[in-house]
Amino acid sequence: MTTERSEKLSIAMPGCSAPDRPDAELAAAAAITKAAAADRAGAVQAPQAPNTRTARGADRILGEARRMVEPAHRAVVAQLDGPLREVAEYHAGWREIDGSPAHGGGKAIRSALALACARAAADRTAARSAALAALPVGVAVELVHDFSMLHDDVMDGDVTRRHRPAAWTVFGVGAAVLVGDALLLSAIRHLAASPVQQGAGVLAATVVEMCEGQWADLAFASRADVSLPACLAMAEAKTGALMGAACQLGALAAGAGPGAARSYRVFGRQLGLAFQLVDDLLGIWGDPQVTGKPVGADLAVRKKSLPVVAALASGTEAAARLARLYAGPGDLDEAAVAQAADLVEAAGGRAWAQAEAERCRQGALHALAGTRPMGGAEELVTLAALVTERSH
Repeated sequence: MTTERSEKLSIAMPGCSAPDRPDAELAAAAAITKAAAADRAGAVQAPQAPNTRTARGADRILGEARRMVEPAHRAVVAQLDGPLREVAEYHAGWREIDGSPAHGGGKAIRSALALACARAAADRTAARSAALAALPVGVAVELVHDFSMLHDDVMDGDVTRRHRPAAWTVFGVGAAVLVGDALLLSAIRHLAASPVQQGAGVLAATVVEMCEGQWADLAFASRADVSLPACLAMAEAKTGALMGAACQLGALAAGAGPGAARSYRVFGRQLGLAFQLVDDLLGIWGDPQVTGKPVGADLAVRKKSLPVVAALASGTEAAARLARLYAGPGDLDEAAVAQAADLVEAAGGRAWAQAEAERCRQGALHALAGTRPMGGAEELVTLAALVTERSH
């Protein structure tokens, strides 16, 4: 666990890093100001929907992951006691409020990464057996993701999840917290019973790091001095850690050595940071019909997301106006949300986040090249493209 934690913020892949020196703060501010000028000149465009080829390839990969993982995922959830199981199945998108079957569910990107890393780490002739060996990893990371979303919705006060009421608004805060706890322990127990080397230990250390990231995210709400490096470190812990673990454990399940597994871990962490950057962009400018969340929801509660912190660090007049707007009491109304979004964009926060997401994707691909994947890396390249091009 000590080794895992010490590597966390020392990783500095080309194209995506979290600077931790005062001079790096100045360089970051300069880059953001430059991005603002490019944005005003129309050089940086809003994220587009995935191109047709990427979308088709990603749909196939994610669909296959769901077909492989969901039966085992359901089987683990089915072992929970009745009321716990009902809440877990509702949250997963398998059950309606009235108990009737539902046909929803998440994107399954974490389990897809685990299976794809296993296939990449194995010889092409052993791709199928490698993916099957990584199946417990796929189940475990989906369970941990469900745990984190149940708890995050409670802590953030988010009332919608996947286009319908969040579990805590339906079953109560206590029920959501307890079910999240049950899913977390089920994930660790499931992985501990599998042949995956170091699985339970890596997953436990990952969850501790995720909690640290969530703690920082909550603490930022009451701070006016959140730096961009601190915000990047928070995002890497909160989102990058689980994707990194999915990739690392998927590779280990296929027999990868420690060095290759660490490189797969770096790939996942960089991709997770890109995912969070896009998520933050969608939280401000995403289409609520697609994202399932109200437009500008993050701005309404004055959340210090990555585009906002980047904008505040730009040293521009728009940054000063945004800081004054964020310093006020209570939630922002619709007009103030629109104003805040305009100020974040004018200060370069949107352009910086878009460019940084692409730098993170390139950093992930650089790490992937270092693994020398025997089974090919086509699926992982497609998933990396999906992360930065997605609209939800």
